[in-house]
Amino acid sequence: MNFIPLYPEIFLLVAICAILLTDMFLSDSKRYLTYVLSLVALGVTAALTLSTGNSGGSEYTSSNMFVSDPLSMVLKLASYAAVGMTLIYSRTYATARGMSNGSLGGEFYVLALFALLGQMVMISGNNFLIIYLGLELMSLALYALVALRRDHTISTEASMKYFVLGALASGFMLYGISMLYGATGTLDLTEVAKASASATANKTILVFGIVFLVAGLAFKLGVVPFHMWVPDVYHGAPTAVTLLLGGAPKLAAFAITFRLLVEGLFAQAVDWQQMLVVLAVLSMAVGNITAIAQTNIKRMLAYSTISQMGFMLLGLLSGVANGSAGNAADAYSASMFYSITYVLTTLGTFGVIMLLSRAGFEADTLEDFKGLNKRSPWFAFVMLLLMFSLAGIPPMVGFYAKLSVLQAVISTGQLWLALVAVLFSLIGTFYYLRVVKVMYFDEAVDTSEIQTTADMRIVLSLNGLAVLVLGILPSGLMNVCLNAIVKTLAS
Repeated sequence: MNFIPLYPEIFLLVAICAILLTDMFLSDSKRYLTYVLSLVALGVTAALTLSTGNSGGSEYTSSNMFVSDPLSMVLKLASYAAVGMTLIYSRTYATARGMSNGSLGGEFYVLALFALLGQMVMISGNNFLIIYLGLELMSLALYALVALRRDHTISTEASMKYFVLGALASGFMLYGISMLYGATGTLDLTEVAKASASATANKTILVFGIVFLVAGLAFKLGVVPFHMWVPDVYHGAPTAVTLLLGGAPKLAAFAITFRLLVEGLFAQAVDWQQMLVVLAVLSMAVGNITAIAQTNIKRMLAYSTISQMGFMLLGLLSGVANGSAGNAADAYSASMFYSITYVLTTLGTFGVIMLLSRAGFEADTLEDFKGLNKRSPWFAFVMLLLMFSLAGIPPMVGFYAKLSVLQAVISTGQLWLALVAVLFSLIGTFYYLRVVKVMYFDEAVDTSEIQTTADMRIVLSLNGLAVLVLGILPSGLMNVCLNAIVKTLAS
């Protein structure tokens, strides 16, 4: 068996065990070492991913259950960057709340890396059960992270909601997988694609299986009507954990949606595309309209996530039109580009929230952002860039991401869907600009000095500038996404 494509996963698992053992023998004053080792592990894993995935084609291992291809390489590298930035942003926040020192030790870092390992398995899974195992590994780590502050009632409640609804979604997905197995006789995605395209598969069972599968995927993406957990969990979880939930897992959710629906069930695209249309429209409507009423910025960003994921689905549902797949590469690459740039923007947004937070104080309401321009003009400007990007205002990367998705939708002839998306985006602009308004035009409620580490200031500044630079020069990342999709579909 060829273990080379598995090197990044094997190394990360060994590194997690080593970090956990090392952390057991560290005193609180030396727990900074756990943070450093976690970042080093991410760096080495990224290097291994680059070295094992530079062939440009698809490499299968473990009886075709695991694949290393251009899509997995790009999404894994983006996931490492997302988790690394999350750890940098979270260090001061987590330490002040006893989440990375004291009795909890380094569990925050270890669980974050376990969640990443699950995401890596999801991204490279080429078999229903392998994808499901990766999904559960990620989910179990995130359930524990949400409840990490055991003395915090809201966090514990959020964790219970997340766990119960997550178990329900897992049941949906497993039931869908069992029906698809019954219809095709295999769990291998390559074989499922062949069987579903042939006349031998039972079409009725196949469609029912797809319905349950899409329901499970919709929960992981957090789209309507499977969105109930998102605002409560985003609000209840510590902000550092909220960022772990809203960052890299979205890339893994995009990956399994692409693997299962596009690579495995492309022949049934007409069926699942219709379901995605309903999910996308409902998500954009509920997300943008409900966000307007929110005064807690974490809940506002939760509803923003729901609407943004709805927008991302527009690219996935535009791959096949009138029986032709000529638009597939452009549509799926637009959706992938949207996912990566959305995660980049989300990282910065929650980074600013943690920048303003301090021991005993959560900067999670709109009032906490009042007068930020007077306290810190630079970070007010960074937040302005991030809000403009989420709203889709040029020249931020969010504008180009939305434009590329809308072009994919229009090219399929669904002009009405593009108009609906633009309408709800305009509605959503209100609550993003409201944050900018309170930062620049309202009097500060809190005038204390903003104190943080140098690494967080540097990375957060680069994060904000990246949103601007990628908006002005989007072609590089767009070509990377297009190349990954084209090569993955070809192989």
